Amino acid sequence: MIDVLIALALAHVVADFLLQPDWMVRRKSEPGILVLHVAIVLALSLLTLGGAWQLALGIAAAHLVIDAIKVWALPIAWRDSLPAFLLDQAAHAATLGAGAVLMPEAVASGLWADKTGMLQTPAILTIGAIVSVWGGGYAVGLLMKPYTEQFAQDETGPSAEGLDNAGRMIGKLERALIFLFLCVGEATATGFLIAAKSVLRFDTASKGQKAGEYVIIGTLASFGWGLAAGYGTLSLLEIAAATP
Repeated sequence: MIDVLIALALAHVVADFLLQPDWMVRRKSEPGILVLHVAIVLALSLLTLGGAWQLALGIAAAHLVIDAIKVWALPIAWRDSLPAFLLDQAAHAATLGAGAVLMPEAVASGLWADKTGMLQTPAILTIGAIVSVWGGGYAVGLLMKPYTEQFAQDETGPSAEGLDNAGRMIGKLERALIFLFLCVGEATATGFLIAAKSVLRFDTASKGQKAGEYVIIGTLASFGWGLAAGYGTLSLLEIAAATP
């Protein structure tokens, strides 16, 4: 059952965070774009499960229903919010868990049946890295959205100067480093990372109260997400190792 859950989770995070660009997110209310996204989920689920098409089809159908509810039933103002994102991901996680419970032998009867022991750890680490780096970027972006809009035109705001999308890249790099530090057993190194970023961001934070609060909120959210994803990955590795 754990192998099925890992396979489905890998397909999900790749489809939702790596193969769902911003333009697809913005246009998902269009039926064709939504169907395209679900088709990607179906194809990846088939691949990671090793050919268990019944379960892959069921997961894709559940994904379609959840996303359709989000893009067509929720108010527009609430649709692009952090609570909506977290509820959406929780609903997907529940369907993946249900699929693993209902068809626990799906991977054992597929193409990867004799390779699960070798693929389990790399798959879990890949899931954790994607959730930490790319999933965290989306979640932190939604959290910061109201604050960004408050002073988007403010010449003293943190977005007034600097490279395009540099903040996103900085966030991805810091969460990637946190994930790496935790996986190699160097959790204390995250403290040095926090200190280094505080020094490098001091000039931006010193421009005013708004800029300072913006930097603090974004930094704490990004580091918190990275730590949660990293420790969650380590816990999943322990559970998988202890499961016969």
